[in-house]
Amino acid sequence: MRIHELKRRLKDAGAGPLHEQRILRLWSHALPRDSGRRLPQSFFPSSLLAALPAIEAELAGLARLHAVHPGADGSERLLVALADGQTVESVLLPRDGLCVSTQVGCAVGCQFCMTGRGGLLRQLGSAEIIAQLALARLRRPVRKVVFMGMGEPAHNLDNVLEAIDLLGTAGSIGHKNIVFSTVGDPRAFERLQQGRVRPALALSLHTSKAELRRRLLPRAPDMTPEELVGACEGYARATGYPIQYQWTLLEGINDGEDEIEGIVRLLSGKYAVLNLIPFNAVDGVAFGRPSWERCKQLARTLHRRGILTKLRYSAGQDVDGGCGQLRARAVQDPVPVRRVVAITHF
Repeated sequence: MRIHELKRRLKDAGAGPLHEQRILRLWSHALPRDSGRRLPQSFFPSSLLAALPAIEAELAGLARLHAVHPGADGSERLLVALADGQTVESVLLPRDGLCVSTQVGCAVGCQFCMTGRGGLLRQLGSAEIIAQLALARLRRPVRKVVFMGMGEPAHNLDNVLEAIDLLGTAGSIGHKNIVFSTVGDPRAFERLQQGRVRPALALSLHTSKAELRRRLLPRAPDMTPEELVGACEGYARATGYPIQYQWTLLEGINDGEDEIEGIVRLLSGKYAVLNLIPFNAVDGVAFGRPSWERCKQLARTLHRRGILTKLRYSAGQDVDGGCGQLRARAVQDPVPVRRVVAITHF
């Protein structure tokens, strides 16, 4: 289901703009119909009241909790079952954050990511994206939503933009607390600026070298790091939000002195934050994680060189924690279990 289809059904059932807004708010906040000061019997027209049970049942069936995997820091990785039996991952983060998925699988094929190893199975509808928020809000408050789960948001742009619009309106998420994460796509840079809700932007950069980036992200748009940073800088200046550049640290691949020089060359003077993310081990992937001391040294050096840098801590390296691993394990072993998994904090 897509949100515009839901709105059309509500309108056909007699909903006016205020009725629609209230229903979308109740759904996205995981609240019962009788929440608030106005009782539905006096607020909603009778035709809408008659149609609502079927609509609410369909919305409730979009996503259900298949398994919960708690982290030691209070994070929770959620395996979410969709109506057709496919599964995706959401992550409840500390400080009221939620990471959502936009696709079942991914077509980009990043060499260090489990999600893309099986390719793209299907797109998520915009209502399925919001359903992840509603499911998460049944467990705890959510005040920030990041599109950093399974899938490449720019490859499902219509549905993602519909979901972003609802998040920033009825969903009550502050616009700067919605983060669109992408490997880079000119269409996304253009269309993100056109909506009434303009999210913050995170770019998966990972290297300052064009050829290495093509190898690490084989099906990302063929833009050089310089072109990507130029497009991002334009968006940052238009919105007033700094760009979050994501850099997964791979031992011996992109953690050398040459990359420090490349980062300084690319990001000096830019409205940007660099997130260094130590690699989470993935079964069958021949990449290693630099030592924690090396990670800290890189962050310190970049700070001294004038680059605002944050070193992101990833917990539980001894268990399957990379994006897509929870789903992959569930496909192999469909019995839901509770266990500690690694959560990467964004």
